[in-house]
Amino acid sequence: MDDDVSDAPFPSALDECIAAPAQAVVTAQTVSPAYRLAFADDDFLLRSDMRAVRLQLELLKPELLQQEQGIRSTIAMFGSARIPAPEVAQARLDEAEAAARSHPRDKAVAHELTVARRMHANSRYYEEARRLAGIVTGTCIGEHICDFVVKTGGGPGIMEAANRGAFEIGGKSIGLNIVLPHEQAPNAFITPDLCFRFHYFAIRKMHFMIRVKALVVFPGGFGTMDELFEALTLIQTGKIEPIPVIMFGREYWQRVINFDAMAMEGMIGPTDKDLLTFVETAEEAWNIISDFYRLPR
Repeated sequence: MDDDVSDAPFPSALDECIAAPAQAVVTAQTVSPAYRLAFADDDFLLRSDMRAVRLQLELLKPELLQQEQGIRSTIAMFGSARIPAPEVAQARLDEAEAAARSHPRDKAVAHELTVARRMHANSRYYEEARRLAGIVTGTCIGEHICDFVVKTGGGPGIMEAANRGAFEIGGKSIGLNIVLPHEQAPNAFITPDLCFRFHYFAIRKMHFMIRVKALVVFPGGFGTMDELFEALTLIQTGKIEPIPVIMFGREYWQRVINFDAMAMEGMIGPTDKDLLTFVETAEEAWNIISDFYRLPR
């Protein structure tokens, strides 16, 4: 039953929920948890037996809201939450260098300096993600404003950079946040009406692939690799149509994942490596996407 139909003969679920407390007579029966409307009973919905219902709700809510926003296609951008903006990376490097000068024999301080130097070098990827999101969004603003909408995991680092690039030129972008033991707030650049929150990683990853036209992957850790290999598996097995998988930073990826060794050992086919395209700049990435879909440059 569609509750949005104004001339429907039945009251909406919302009307029933609002009216129920006012109409209820306070008795042992009406105050019992068993008497609550099922959809308004959090204790009931959070039972382990109701996991299938929660999975369905978590799939449906972002889907329906994206439909209402007219989202037709997306570009998913993955990468480390730890890669900072260049100015932040510079400030951290300055602090680490000062600490190293004050404690020249401290191994922990020396390690922090090494990491700070690497993060300073990697901060260029923040700028490339920001620029690419701006290029993608700017190309599609207008009558195609809901095509190729930037989609991220909604957090800091590369995710923030991508949402920021879309925001800065007035475009929409999506954030798919996840509940973690150490709470992570959504970055401030996600379109509020497209900022979603998930409990289940599996449903979140499914939403990354719904409507996606290209995957853009920046250097990252376990989470980035999880999302990357999920997508590669879907393409390799024919579960989804081929789409561009664009990898920023050939040196990083070839150092941390030996795709050639996987092929030589027979664990992937010789042509499976062709699923990946390595780039270094936002312009290279956009050229690959636009060529694949024969878009005007």
